[in-house]
Amino acid sequence: MLRSICLRKDDMCLAIVTISFFDFILQKFLCNGRLVFGPDAKSLLVTLLLILVPVVIFCTNVARNLVHEVSAYNAGYAILVVAILLTVYVLLLLFLTSAQDPGIVPRNLHPPEEEVADEVKYCDTCKLYRPPRCSHCSVCDNCVERFDHHCPWVGQCIGVRNYRYFFLFVSSSALLCGFVVAMSALNIKLQMDNYGTLWKGIKATPASVILVAYSFFFLWFVGGLTCFHLYLISTNQTTYENFRYRGDDRIRVYDKGCLKNFLQVFCSKIKPAIKFHAYVQENEQRPSNGLNTPEAEARYSGGDPRVKVEDDREIGGDLLKISQRRDDAEV
Repeated sequence: MLRSICLRKDDMCLAIVTISFFDFILQKFLCNGRLVFGPDAKSLLVTLLLILVPVVIFCTNVARNLVHEVSAYNAGYAILVVAILLTVYVLLLLFLTSAQDPGIVPRNLHPPEEEVADEVKYCDTCKLYRPPRCSHCSVCDNCVERFDHHCPWVGQCIGVRNYRYFFLFVSSSALLCGFVVAMSALNIKLQMDNYGTLWKGIKATPASVILVAYSFFFLWFVGGLTCFHLYLISTNQTTYENFRYRGDDRIRVYDKGCLKNFLQVFCSKIKPAIKFHAYVQENEQRPSNGLNTPEAEARYSGGDPRVKVEDDREIGGDLLKISQRRDDAEV
């Protein structure tokens, strides 16, 4: 994703330098930055296989047998349809979790000039003062608002913009696992009734036994994760805050009560994403991050054009050096 900066003086274009402004970001961009994947997006293939393979086995073996065994009110077809719809829903939530900006805070090209109180944490990597509940992810190498954790199963950070989708993905996965366990156990019971003994029933449908064991194992994992995040939501905590401040007797300043906490997560408006596909304007070369002092406003909003031109020259020189180093590396 390319961004252009045009440096001007006396209405004459001095230099035009086009660089990949987000080269330092490890995320993978598709559709002009509208889809944002994490640096370990390849792990999504493992997650997809863990979901799709057992579902295919369930539909082609267990559900197909239940269509014939449970013929009353077409219950067998209903089981097959529910399995397919649940799987599609889980995959949709997986995509919504992993393919969008989790709440990345744009970096500064230069450190901020003004110092603020010691209570506000400064990120040396991103050259910015972090907003409340913002933390730097060591995997994605970005500051993320309301950082919860980095999930390797979805290949993305979990933050303010995709947390609700992550929770729905985990909880719906637990529901899918429970459904597969129950229907596979039902199939074993029907086969046992047909053949007279449990052992003969198991031999008649080994796929059901494998699915019960597989889904029961993952049910403990995603089910426990669902319960843990229900607790976090009810107390308005993040995973990062819970693990870091577990032993401290800290007042939960963000806790608004159980009902309001749930409404904040599931019913509040999602913060707009960064427009990674947009072009940088001249007045956006140095984000202020809310530190809009009068001197900074006068300096970067056109209050003193001579100072602005000198700064543009310095930025242009830095960008040209970057471009020359890349050209030398390619040669």
